[in-house]
Parts: sequence; structure tokens; C-alpha cells
Amino acid sequence: MSDRHSVRGEDAFDIAAMDRWLRTEVRDLPAREPEVLQFAKGASNLTYLLDYGEQRLVLRRPPAGTKAKSAHDMGREVHVLTHIRSQFAAVPEVFAYCTDEQVIGSPFYVMEHLEGLILRPENADSLDPQSVAGIGAAYVDRWVDLHSVDVVTAGLEDWGKGPGYVERQVHGWSDRYRNARTDDVPDGEAVMAWLSDSQPNDVAACVIHGDWRLDNMVFDVESRVGDTPSVVGVLDWEMATIGDPLMDVGAALAYWIDADDSDIDPAFAALKRQPSDLPGMPTRADIVQRYCERMGFGDVDWRFYEVYGLFRLAVILQQIWARYRSGQTTNPAFAPFGQAVSVLIDRAARARE
Repeated sequence: MSDRHSVRGEDAFDIAAMDRWLRTEVRDLPAREPEVLQFAKGASNLTYLLDYGEQRLVLRRPPAGTKAKSAHDMGREVHVLTHIRSQFAAVPEVFAYCTDEQVIGSPFYVMEHLEGLILRPENADSLDPQSVAGIGAAYVDRWVDLHSVDVVTAGLEDWGKGPGYVERQVHGWSDRYRNARTDDVPDGEAVMAWLSDSQPNDVAACVIHGDWRLDNMVFDVESRVGDTPSVVGVLDWEMATIGDPLMDVGAALAYWIDADDSDIDPAFAALKRQPSDLPGMPTRADIVQRYCERMGFGDVDWRFYEVYGLFRLAVILQQIWARYRSGQTTNPAFAPFGQAVSVLIDRAARARE
């Protein structure tokens, strides 16, 4: 239960109202209101466990005060989860989606609760190197499966904005950084200029997750195929879209800490949020090689995607830091984010060379 806690006051909602509405959508719920706990992880949309005793469900909603756009659009998450499920089964089933903000103050959806291991630093010691290596392989291979989903068959051909994804991302994240910047972080202008000048053409257009991390994956380490643990489900689809797959890889690997980063770049290694440095885990270079080989991509100049990923993560943290600094959220987990932004901008600047 270490990943769940009592609901923070600022994130509370009317449980009785939610329960009444949910019973109109989901049959045979136990005849009691659920106990509600909040998942500790996650810095954007909020996730809650609805414990009905013999049945557990998960509720997702945006933070208080946000608008239904971009990463906080509940409909976007529901859309991708329901449309890719026939080709990419490793997603939770959505049971109900509420657009009536009168119920709990925001849109929300309710999905199945997946049982399995979510790999975090605090439970990493439970795995042997062979299991860890299998998890690393599954991390890449399920990514390839996602990026191989037939967009037309999934009914998502009109979901993206067409060619120019790389350009839109470079300009969009730059605008977000400038809009969210506070006076205690770097201006980032040199990095943004380099990204604008160095951007490649899109290599493809496919379903991308936008936040492909170990702690967004539920593993079954008992039932495995060979040495590879099975992936029960992939979570947190709030940033999913149709886009360039290499941009998805670059974005995700900004979170990936290699085992030797603690010696080479200790400030960056200190940002670790997933146990990617365990013995047996692939390095960032290993992941890129395995991914590109399986996807059939030839020589890739990885420098651009690395810089993009680091800068994008800096922007995400800066948007949260700006909210925390202004008092819009009091989550203590956000207190070091301003310093983290500076570390990421600095690393992105060095990665250009």
C-alpha cells in the first residue's frame, strides 16, 4: 500500500455523488460506498483507487482548476484506450466516462484495476538480474508493438494533425516553457534555438504513448514467456497521440538513468524516478539499438531526440513548478522541481555538442 495514501484535501471529491453516478453505468457494484485512496505517483492527472471490498476500480481525473485540453483531457485518454485495445491488449478496460462536471467538479473516467508489479526504486530489490533483463526487453518490445498498431484499423486516422509533428513539438514545448518560466530557472533560449535549427523530418506517424516509463507499466513477473515477464497493462495515456515514434523514444529516455550516470553526471542521476539502473537493465544506447533494429530504422542521429527529450521533460516539470511556486498545489513532491529544471536544461545544452 506504499504507493497509496489518504486523499489530499485539495484533491478530494464527493464520493457519494461519484458512487451514485457510477451505479448508472456499471452493474453489480457492491452495495456500499467505496473506500477511496489516492495513488502517490503521478504529477499531472490524479489517480484514485476505488475499493469496494470484493471489487477494485481506478478513477482518473484532472487536477482542480485545469481545463479539458492537452494532458488533462479525460476524453483523450478514454479515446485512445478504447480504440487501440483490439490491437494492443496491454491496456486497462474503461468502464465509464463522465463528462458532467456537476458530479465531482471535473470530467473523470473509471477503469479496471490491474494486478501486478509496478517497478519502483523501493521494490527493485525483489528482482534478480535475469528478471530485470526480461523487463528491459519487454519495455522495448511492447513499445514496438504499440508503434506498430494500424492507425486506420484502430479508427484513429483523424486523431493526429498530419505531417509536421516534429516541428509542432519543438515550437509547442518552447512556447510552453516561455509561458511557464519563473525567474529562478534558466531561460533555455540556446537549447530552443538549437532544436528549431536542427529538427529532422518526421520518420513516421503512429500511436505514441508520450510517457513510456517503467512505472507506467504493470508486469506479471510470475507468468512469463521464456525470460521475459509479461506486461499486464500500460497506464497513464494522457499524452498519447499520433506522432513521430522516435520523438516518443527521445521523450521517454530523458527519464532513463543508466548505472554509470551516478559517476558521470550525479545531478542528473539524482532525478531518478524509476529503477532503470538495476543490474541487468539495458542502457539508453541499448534501448535505442534494440528499438531501431526491431522497427527497421537505419542510422539515426540520436542527438536531436536526446536533446528534445531532456528539454521536454524540463518543460513538464517547469509547468508543475510554476503551479507549486504560486501556491496552486501544495504537493510536497513538487518542491525540488525548480532545481530539476535547471539540471535538465543544462544537460540538454551539453547534449547538443
